Amino acid sequence: MPLTSTVETLSRPLQHAGMMVCAPLGIRPDFAMPSKPTARFPRTARLLRHADFERVYKQGRRHFSASITVFYWPRPEAEAQGARPGVPAPHGLRVGFTVGRALGGAVQRNRMKRRLREAVRMTLPPAAVAADVVINPKQSLLTVDFAALQNEVSRAFAVIEQKLSGKQQP
Repeated sequence: MPLTSTVETLSRPLQHAGMMVCAPLGIRPDFAMPSKPTARFPRTARLLRHADFERVYKQGRRHFSASITVFYWPRPEAEAQGARPGVPAPHGLRVGFTVGRALGGAVQRNRMKRRLREAVRMTLPPAAVAADVVINPKQSLLTVDFAALQNEVSRAFAVIEQKLSGKQQP
């Protein structure tokens, strides 16, 4: 094999098993996986600030189920209309999760949060009631079937919507 300079070696397109390895950017081969649609849990639907969590815990109400405890608090109209400048008005439910250290190690706690986040994302109701929600899992969340977890989350959202819509309409 003849010796070549580094510049020559890097400037030549590499071939691996008959395919071009350094193909131009933006061109995808036919066999590449199609990009899946992004189904995200948007930032506007999440509870992010510590003060918001504290307000839900101290002033809110509770709903208990087999594997989760849900705290909820109706947002006042001024905040629901977007009182903070530069921040879009949050519509519907804003959801946050808290998983204490007593429930297990980091791996178990993160698994609980991932399962809850996906269940909430799949069952998040339309923006009918403006409220902040904090979901606390119980230890049994790790062993419960995902369909049962989705059912619990959707039931909790239905109860929240029922109680808060009944409260707002005299």
